[in-house]
Amino acid sequence: MAKRRDRRVVQSSGRRQARGDTSTQVDQFSESAASDRKLITIFVSFFIVIPAVSVLVYCIKYVPNTYRTESHAHQEGRVKTDLNYQEILSKNSKVSNNASHRQYTYPVLAYITPWNSKGYEMAKRFTNKFTHLSPVWYDLRSQGTDLILQGRHNADKGWISELRMKGDALVLPRVVLEAFPKEMLIKKKLRDKAIELIVSECKEMEYDGIVLESWSRWAAYGILRDPDTRNKALKFIKQLGHALHSVSSARSSKQPLQLVYVIGPPHSEKLQVHDFGPEDLQSLNDAVDGFSLMTYDFSSPHNPGPNAPLKWIRFTLQLLLGTTGSDAWTQAHKIFLGINFYGNDFLLSEGEWHLEDIFKSVYTFRFWWGAIIGRDYLSLLEKHKPDLRWEEGSAEHFFLYVDDENKNHAVFYPSLTSVSLRLEEARIWGTGISIWEIGQASPHTNTIQECLSRTFHGGLVALSSVLSTGLAKALTYKEALQQSTSTPASDFDASGVLDNVISFATENPTVIGGGAAILAVPLVLSQILKKPKPWGVESARKAYAVLGDDANAQLLDIERQWS
Repeated sequence: MAKRRDRRVVQSSGRRQARGDTSTQVDQFSESAASDRKLITIFVSFFIVIPAVSVLVYCIKYVPNTYRTESHAHQEGRVKTDLNYQEILSKNSKVSNNASHRQYTYPVLAYITPWNSKGYEMAKRFTNKFTHLSPVWYDLRSQGTDLILQGRHNADKGWISELRMKGDALVLPRVVLEAFPKEMLIKKKLRDKAIELIVSECKEMEYDGIVLESWSRWAAYGILRDPDTRNKALKFIKQLGHALHSVSSARSSKQPLQLVYVIGPPHSEKLQVHDFGPEDLQSLNDAVDGFSLMTYDFSSPHNPGPNAPLKWIRFTLQLLLGTTGSDAWTQAHKIFLGINFYGNDFLLSEGEWHLEDIFKSVYTFRFWWGAIIGRDYLSLLEKHKPDLRWEEGSAEHFFLYVDDENKNHAVFYPSLTSVSLRLEEARIWGTGISIWEIGQASPHTNTIQECLSRTFHGGLVALSSVLSTGLAKALTYKEALQQSTSTPASDFDASGVLDNVISFATENPTVIGGGAAILAVPLVLSQILKKPKPWGVESARKAYAVLGDDANAQLLDIERQWS
């Protein structure tokens, strides 16, 4: 027992000697703690404070504008499903004064036709709402064994000059290939001649490129069913695109001439041989700057109904772009989703009929069917004073009327609400839009001014595209037509998140690089401002210093030694 007491005394005296150096160790610990606090402050500043301030500045600068500049029609409550004809007749000419700023995130292409000359004035008035303007001017035709480009008599250089004085919209006239396709595609001499005619016209007239329409005509001739001629057709488009890209725009030596290619939507559950599909989209990716997708004319004289059902538009995009992780999906920004500014007046068959039968395609049409434009639509509203109805399945307004000969009609015409929903669909997918055509619209459906004045949150699109994988679900044609019009982003599939994150990183290297740089700053500064230390040993020393002044800790140590 005595020996154990002696050992205890010796150890206690040794501990008192160690405590003699405690003040020095505490000072060192205080200095180290202060240095650590400095490092933490730097880390918090760069990693938390600066990003938070950046987000705050963004919100202050942009988000309030979102609500301040919401479309005039939205502010007045005209974007709604329960419309009546009096509202349209009394307010169709009302537009806001914001004609100078385009707030839609993605490209906007508008067509202008000579037979609706109002479009020329609309283009000048709202030129800043567009990124691309395409006057329908040219045809490439066969002339004996040669080719000829017709349409310069339609061209108006004075109008183009006025556009360029007011804004930066690119002018790309439409060229329709009317030439006999098989002969032109097989003979290299004719292919080269076609390209030379188009490029020379762009140079001479100082265009910014062209919009080319040929696929529907090639399909009508049946040449797309043959793999060899189909490949020649794709090769011709590529050659034309590269030829245009080799020429600089007259407006800027850094801007090459552009090629936008017109493509049609599929009309069946599966892509047919003659349909333009995702493989074609990928094949033409480098040669084509944009694809004008004609998502309208869904109905026909033998199939009454809406012009462009929203579910059909969604299905078409899914069929063309695939899932969010596919290669084709990365080309969504090159798609100009078609929006019609015209409507249809269908003459229903004689006999007893019911409203729901229109949407079951029970009735055929006799005697007459035709497209109507804004002035026709307003005239029908004024004369017949119809009840406007909202068809949920297609997300379109329509009305019924009886003409002077006691014949029944069904009229489908775009409304602010229907167009607004299609703009939102385009935003979700990340596509641009193309309008056919701005000379047809009534002031009421003037989405140039109203719907395009809606601010879509471009900063949130990237995040939603990463997290929303509801769009990735492949639907059959019937499923697409049966699905509700709720946004596809409501479904969440966790299995697709990784693919979406990878896709986002691939498409946004600047964002990823900037984030990595911000994360690296604290680490670099820590190495510059403070000499590296053996953290494990240093921590043990600090703990021992504290232990030297802690009576409870000493008592525990003594009790362990006596046990």
